[in-house]
Amino acid sequence: MAKNVLTGSRIRARRADYGLKQSELAERVGISPSYLNLIEHNRRRIGGKLLVALARALETEPVALSEGAETALVDALREAAVEAPAGRAGPERASALSAEELDRVEEFAGRFPGWAALLAETHARVREAERSVEALSDRLSHDPHLSASLHEMLSSVTAIRSTAAILADTPDLDRDWLNRFHRNINDDSARLAESAEGLVRYLDDGGSADAGAGTPQEEVEAWFGRSGFHVEALEAGGAAGGEGGPEKMVAEARSAGQLRGAAAREMATARLERYRADAEAMPLAAFAEAAHEAGYDPGTLAGRYGLPVEAVLRRLASLPREGLPGEIGLVSCDGSGTLTFRKPVQGFPMPRFGAACALWPLYAALTRPAMPVRAVVEMAGRSPRRFTAFAICRPVGALGFGAPQVFEAHMLLLDEGFGGAREARDVLELGTSCRICPREACPARREPSIIGRQG
Repeated sequence: MAKNVLTGSRIRARRADYGLKQSELAERVGISPSYLNLIEHNRRRIGGKLLVALARALETEPVALSEGAETALVDALREAAVEAPAGRAGPERASALSAEELDRVEEFAGRFPGWAALLAETHARVREAERSVEALSDRLSHDPHLSASLHEMLSSVTAIRSTAAILADTPDLDRDWLNRFHRNINDDSARLAESAEGLVRYLDDGGSADAGAGTPQEEVEAWFGRSGFHVEALEAGGAAGGEGGPEKMVAEARSAGQLRGAAAREMATARLERYRADAEAMPLAAFAEAAHEAGYDPGTLAGRYGLPVEAVLRRLASLPREGLPGEIGLVSCDGSGTLTFRKPVQGFPMPRFGAACALWPLYAALTRPAMPVRAVVEMAGRSPRRFTAFAICRPVGALGFGAPQVFEAHMLLLDEGFGGAREARDVLELGTSCRICPREACPARREPSIIGRQG
């Protein structure tokens, strides 16, 4: 829609501020009051000499009258209209909103800028609230540390209550038993205080609803995330690339107040060792050039380097963000489906706890080990985004007759910046997890969603 559709509204507002009547302004620019009335109600387009004459009469610049409403505000209103849940006001109303009223969004923003700004701000708050609800629900439902902490506190409270009831109901207790119960109350109170302090400390460390490192895995992922999952020190020629490099890096992180837990340090060391092996097998400069030439196709790169596909997936995810056409994400899981590693990518939320969407190609790869899986996927949400997903499942550890087989699956995600996803016809619709997925008709749904429906 042309920006000058709001010119009339701006002329009317400027004339009112200037204290001129319609007839006075029309006389100054040499047109009839009726024609000016049509212009001010956006029923006639103007430009050229007439626009210049009106601007001169109103002592302003022509561009101040001809430019449209603020781009960000108009974009926010369009986004709110597109993301309005279907069915909440009836399908006929939703159709009118997306067709007829959507074409007049600039006029609405120009005539009622205050209401428009309020609507855009409210829409932004609703989106933020939904995001917080999703993260908090995921955390309350599946956070093992939070669940254990609350159970510990409730156990302490129950023990104190039981001991206090015995003391209150039995006034003639033997002194030895009395002293024993007093010690129990003291010990249970100390345990309750310690549990409460630990819980508060854990929640404070989280910082926000969707951030924080409460488990060793999260602590390691947060540490890698600070460098964008690209460890320059372990690339060819890096200072930490020699013997003892990963151990030294982990020790330095501990000294800096990071990787505080022994489990987190052990996990970080193992991941750094694997990172170093991948970097030695696929040197950064040559690999980045080869990836660009191959269109970032993992199968082509695996054939070129003679390496397993999963190693190529990890190496692609470790490329520095600079110079890439888009974002690259990576998620791994074990045979139980538990996510063991997450490199997040914007528009593809990954649950911190509990199971993810059963339709992820990551889980499809688990059902057919060693068979590569490729799919264009669209993540559910208010602004759905598409990704090209590459997944593979492989056995890990020592193989032997009679020994249990352990599998690990990896899924690489390339966003729309790499091309191909937006134009794809066969698209697999996904969610984050059933609890916060708005797709009501999903065949893999395990439980009802706690958020609003998606049209």
